[in-house]
Amino acid sequence: MALKASIPKGTRDFLPTEVAKRNYVTGVIRTQFERYGYLPIQTPAMEKSSTLKGKYGQEGDRLMFNILNSGVKVKKADINAFENNAFSQFISSISEKSLRYDLTVPFARFVVQHYNEINLPFRRYQIQTVWRGDRPQRGRFQEFTQCDADVVGAVSPLLEAECMQLFDDIFDDLSLKGSTIRINHRGILAGIANYLDEPDRIVDFTVALDKLDKIGAEGVYNELRGKGFDEAALKRLNPLLEISGNVLTQLDELEQILALQPEAMEGIAQLRKTLGFLNPFKVSKLAFDLTLARGLHYYTGIIFEVAPPKSVSLGSIGAGGRYDDLTAVFGLKDVHGLGISFGLDRLCIVLEDLNLFPASLSQSVDIVVLNFGDEFMQDLIPYFTKWRDMGIRINCYPTAHKLKKQMQFANCTNAPFVMFYGNDEQQKGIISIKNMLDGKNNFIKLKDFSKKSIIKILKK
Repeated sequence: MALKASIPKGTRDFLPTEVAKRNYVTGVIRTQFERYGYLPIQTPAMEKSSTLKGKYGQEGDRLMFNILNSGVKVKKADINAFENNAFSQFISSISEKSLRYDLTVPFARFVVQHYNEINLPFRRYQIQTVWRGDRPQRGRFQEFTQCDADVVGAVSPLLEAECMQLFDDIFDDLSLKGSTIRINHRGILAGIANYLDEPDRIVDFTVALDKLDKIGAEGVYNELRGKGFDEAALKRLNPLLEISGNVLTQLDELEQILALQPEAMEGIAQLRKTLGFLNPFKVSKLAFDLTLARGLHYYTGIIFEVAPPKSVSLGSIGAGGRYDDLTAVFGLKDVHGLGISFGLDRLCIVLEDLNLFPASLSQSVDIVVLNFGDEFMQDLIPYFTKWRDMGIRINCYPTAHKLKKQMQFANCTNAPFVMFYGNDEQQKGIISIKNMLDGKNNFIKLKDFSKKSIIKILKK
């Protein structure tokens, strides 16, 4: 019985046209990262489980892909832990490695391990695959690509402003308009938790607050009630949820409400400094979002999230923030970090939905050379070499099949030109190049062949 051809859920194959689109997007991102001085690095697909576990909260640990130990290490499995339902302990006994969940924690590990080999402040970018055991749906996969840019070893509102400008520059290059860069600050969230007299419940508070758009204010209140927040705390929260206006207006209102909360006031002051550096920059759409609380397990300052244009129904396409303590878990303290990340897969979905990919990406070659027999192809081999050296993409049909079949092949490759060289052309010492759009033929004498003549035809 034949094996059914299939792949694991949450993963995908990419056809050549899809790879061309992904390469286009990563090319734009890579170019902009390098314009800002970021340097490329790579880290292994797998990390020690101890490196990753506990850095993303319980939800992150649950969604992590663990790699089963092999060989004699399997004998170390803690059967007693399994029988006593201590599954976390059992998993640790049978798995010492995990696929990376994101690029930030591996980068923190990288910084510590290579501290004496890098120059601080160190700017790095990384475009690699990550894995999460999430429920697959539109824009959410179990294997996907992140494009990260981080700087460690410095604290500066200028760097934070540059992150927002970097988002904007990349979207400009992709002709993507209408995205919104949303910002918040960890200090403001901590100040609100203290304002509610629940300073140790910040995670419960922010998890509920993050659902405001989906379940509304009353839904948030009900969830907080279920987690033990009293009515006095909910009454205090109400005016905070009613704050509106532009970024500076909202910060003004927050200052009045949270005037007695030092952490919140410090967070607001830091955001104001960052916004001050944006004056000479062009940031298309910036919004303050009190409900933004992503990555609270390691973000310590400003938080970013980018929402796609409202016409596209999809989650965030970019995110990031400041993390001041992440390297400390690996024994290196006082190395501040700041980073942003683009989700390549979601970004491609947005560009596809808005029809923003250049039409030229569908053209994998410039010319398909039709095959009339080996004796004719041998005449052309020296010219193919010259053309390819010029950067002209040539696909030679490998065998002398019927002309109709070869033309069908050329159409399927979206080649703008096809080349004829058969008995008539050989006797006349010419080649014929047909424009597949208008059907016109152009002729070049082989003895007069030059870069100028072929480029002139291809640019018509």
